[in-house]
Amino acid sequence: MRRRLVVLALAVLLTFTGWMLAPTRPARAAAGDGTPGDTNISFVGRWNRTNTAAFVPYWAGAYLRVGFTGRTVKLRQRNTVDLWASVDGGAFTAFRGSGTVNLTPTALAAGNHTLIVSYRQVAGSYTGDAVFQGLTLDAGAATFKAPARTRLIEFIGDSITAGTTSSQLAVTGYGFKVGERLGYDHTQIAIGGMCLSETTDGCWAHETRYWMSSGGQAGTDAWDFSRYTPAAVVINLGTNDKSHGVSGANFQAKYLAFLTRIRAKFPNAKLFALRTFIGRYAAETQAAVQARNAAGDAGVFYVDTTGWLPADGLSDSVHPNDKGHQAVTDRLAPIITARLGQLR
Repeated sequence: MRRRLVVLALAVLLTFTGWMLAPTRPARAAAGDGTPGDTNISFVGRWNRTNTAAFVPYWAGAYLRVGFTGRTVKLRQRNTVDLWASVDGGAFTAFRGSGTVNLTPTALAAGNHTLIVSYRQVAGSYTGDAVFQGLTLDAGAATFKAPARTRLIEFIGDSITAGTTSSQLAVTGYGFKVGERLGYDHTQIAIGGMCLSETTDGCWAHETRYWMSSGGQAGTDAWDFSRYTPAAVVINLGTNDKSHGVSGANFQAKYLAFLTRIRAKFPNAKLFALRTFIGRYAAETQAAVQARNAAGDAGVFYVDTTGWLPADGLSDSVHPNDKGHQAVTDRLAPIITARLGQLR
């Protein structure tokens, strides 16, 4: 009996000690609290969510979208970054800051509101700290799910698709603008200077980097393609390949292989291959599309962009300005709408 009492006492002691020493688990985010784990917040595009307290967007044009109550909303940032925010569907406003960034310097009317935040892409010479650490709301306020968007369009490209030289970069790029016009979610898988093809002089190439979470900027981690499924994929590549000496035959073969791999990832998406706006590899791009069509893939389309850009639609010899991106949006949006079978 004494032995049993000792064993029992020891078991109780060990259980109590283990409970006292056991590491505490972090509290789970609650829907409505504005933390990165808040399930009311939609993170659109390719985001790194490894750190549950700080989400990091990759590529251009990634954004978060959420509804909130109250009269103000603030963003919790780690270090200085440039970003753009739209409240209640209004124009995107530029902000720069760290710590607590007030997105509503003029208080709103009390009630329900919506918010979209897009960070400036960390690429090239820009080293801002695009790290989302949560929202700060009024006392008693909470987030809620913003009205659902039923489709997503993915735009693949280079600096043109990233919106380089436009006034608000990715936000004023044609991909972001097309998505917002159609009321769809959207993401721009684009970095300045990208090619389709790997080259001997080291051009960053989508044939290898598209499949990565960050395009290789933050390691070589593979992107989880189950995270989202686009209804349409728009490809605008070839402008930089020519400058890196890629032959027409090589480009055509690489383009066909790229279309084939994307189709394997997204069996039901409509794929749109744009003629580059300055016409590079137009025939090869169209031939790659025709090869896919001949193989039985009727969901791949060549889009002839000849004449889309007005004479004053470029900021230099290659990159569209705001007027140019708007002109592309005006031409591309109805083409996508018609192919997806929904009139807007």
